[in-house]
Amino acid sequence: MTFAWKASGLTYNKYLSVAARVVRRSLKDDKRLAAERRGEMELRFAKWNNGKQGDNKSVADANAASMAEASTQSS
Repeated sequence: MTFAWKASGLTYNKYLSVAARVVRRSLKDDKRLAAERRGEMELRFAKWNNGKQGDNKSVADANAASMAEASTQSS
């Protein structure tokens, strides 16, 4: 049996991001504001080739680019 998030073409991280955003938006204003501040983060990564570090890239930007590429390939 395939998970619904996988069948819809989402990565597990994207699925968790969407679920967390839904939970944060369902909270009352005072709790929601505090939860939204905790939910903001900027993750970065760099690929290494032949012992040299490549450019730092945002995980969010890389994820969006890979999702866009996957949607164009499936069409």
